[in-house]
Order: sequence, then structure tokens, then C-alpha cells
Amino acid sequence: MSEVQRILLVGASGLIGREVIARAVGREDLRLLALARRELDLPRGARMEVLLAPAEGWDEAIHAIAPDRVICALGTTQRKEGGDKEAFRAVDHDLVLQVARASKAAGATGFVVISSVGADVHSKNFYLRTKGEMERELMKIGIDRLDVLRPGLLLGQRRDDLRPLEKLGQLAAPLTNMFLTGERSKYRAIAASDVAAAALQCCREKARGRFAYQYDGIMRLVGRL
Repeated sequence: MSEVQRILLVGASGLIGREVIARAVGREDLRLLALARRELDLPRGARMEVLLAPAEGWDEAIHAIAPDRVICALGTTQRKEGGDKEAFRAVDHDLVLQVARASKAAGATGFVVISSVGADVHSKNFYLRTKGEMERELMKIGIDRLDVLRPGLLLGQRRDDLRPLEKLGQLAAPLTNMFLTGERSKYRAIAASDVAAAALQCCREKARGRFAYQYDGIMRLVGRL
């Protein structure tokens, strides 16, 4: 019997984070732990530890947890941050890198991060450029295995995070996905639960290296879980 993986989840209160917790319920091949800034509402059947700490104390907390793998589902929006680009970057870039560096120092051998389709350091779009810069800096940290998931529009119910345009996109997704084929399939809307499943599967993969997945790759990971 293989050794149980200790997986640290950061960003547990968000859409994908909650789905990771739900997907982990009942699994005997992993032990999920969460690091959060506030208390979490756990789904029925969830058996996991949740360590609460302010972001400035996360390095010490990660060292104490000493995870085997890490799933980083941190993310915010400029709208949620009152239009403040620097506040957005502080989470989606700076805090992600802080978690990755602390994870490496604590001995983690794998790091899974949720990025975005279209992430590009040369993008004129601030959101996509920030995601691209985050990915680039993660590559330099040197964790044995880095998995970057680049989903398109996420399908799922957010809590306390009103995104009108995203809601409209979700309603249109069944139709628009039909026309996104071939090279354009990477832009398909995808269920947050599938992204969560793919993240968990990345933690079960053995090979070292740097891996990036868009829609089709994410769905292949889901099939392997």
C-alpha cells in the first residue's frame, strides 16, 4: 500500500478550494490539510485539519505542517479589491510566490497552482500579465514538480463574490463551448469541481518537472483520478 500523501490546500475558502475539499471526502490515499485566514464551513464527511493564521504567519505554519504536496487555489479580482491593481497583485502574485517558497523550504516536492487560460507575461491585460508573471517566477523556485492549471471560465456557485459578467458567461457556456473546438477548446468553460479533481490528480503524479494544462489536459487528469 502506497504512503498517504499529506496535501496542503491554500485558498480553501474560494470556489476551487471548496471543491478540492469536497472531492477529497472519503479518499484514503491522501490527507488533506488547509491553511486559511478565517474559519471554513466544511462539507459533510470532511475529515481534515484547518490551521488558521494571518498571511504574515504562513511561512511558519507551512514549515510546521511540512506537506508532501501543495495545492494553491489563491485568487481574487480587482473588483473585489475595490479596483486596486496592487491589492490584486499582492494576492495573485506575491502571496502565491510566498506560499511556494515556504513550501519548498518545508520540503514539499510538488506544487499545484490555479492560473488562467491566456496567462502571458507579455499580455496587455493586467490580470493575464500578472498570472503570467506569477507562473514565470514559480518556475525559478525549483520545486521538484510544478503543475500549472489554466482553466477558462469557471462554472460553479461562488459565495459572497458577485461577478455579473461571469454569471452571464456561465449561462451561455453550454452554447459557446460547442463552438470552441480544436485550438480554441482551451477557452471552454469548465466546472470548478473538474479543476479541483485535476489538482488532486496532479498530487498523485510521480514524474518530476514542469507541467501546464489547459481544458483538454485538465479533463484528462480528471479521467485519471
